[in-house]
Amino acid sequence: MTPSQNTRQPVTDAAIRQARQFLRIERHAALAVLEPGTGAPLISRVSIASDPDGAPLILISQLSAHFPALEADRRCSLLFGQPGAGDPLAHPRMSVMAEASRLEGTARSAARARFLARHPKAGLYADFADFAFWRLTPTGAALNGGFAKAYDLAAEHLLSAWDTGLAEMEPGAVAHMNADHADAIKLYAQTLCGAPERAWRIATLDVDGIDMIDGDSVVRLWFDRPLRDASDLRPRLVALAKRAREMASQPDLPPSR
Repeated sequence: MTPSQNTRQPVTDAAIRQARQFLRIERHAALAVLEPGTGAPLISRVSIASDPDGAPLILISQLSAHFPALEADRRCSLLFGQPGAGDPLAHPRMSVMAEASRLEGTARSAARARFLARHPKAGLYADFADFAFWRLTPTGAALNGGFAKAYDLAAEHLLSAWDTGLAEMEPGAVAHMNADHADAIKLYAQTLCGAPERAWRIATLDVDGIDMIDGDSVVRLWFDRPLRDASDLRPRLVALAKRAREMASQPDLPPSR
């Protein structure tokens, strides 16, 4: 057993949740690729959204150095996590190893919708001829959740299951909630998640939870259990709103997040 293996902890449900939280709510990450010709590491910053299963989505230009690098070698990695006050190494971070694939056709259209839901201003250039959407499918990750909280994660720890029926109804469900149920979304974000008062709206949803945004702010509400299928979505949202109203009337109840 190597020294690095000695420092790794057994993977827990909490570690998996923290890893998936990184994939779902981070807006940016550092992307590392291999420079064509030299094989030298090349690092840049990219905007991030997530596919329904949690795999990162990026939108990059052919004029960038990492575009031809990914065309030449699909292997790449992403560093998630933002330093805060004090020692930057005291804050959680995660390095995700992945294989990149350029998206075309219906896959591109689906990725475009999810990416622009998270980064609306990218609509100004998303359809330029030199831009393309890429999916970075995780093959594993190294999670550092803090002192003595280092984990080696496999792809199955990072990705969620996905229901085709839910994928088909998600855009309509999100649009309906944002148009007609702003009060419920406010309860989800501010009461269940303990987020500050803002004009929250739903960006995307998946089998494990709901991502809500206001400008650069992102908050995620995790379901207590994954959705079974598309028919499970509406009753789950209704139940969450009911719980939030109960909490609002009883301030001593803890938030769900």
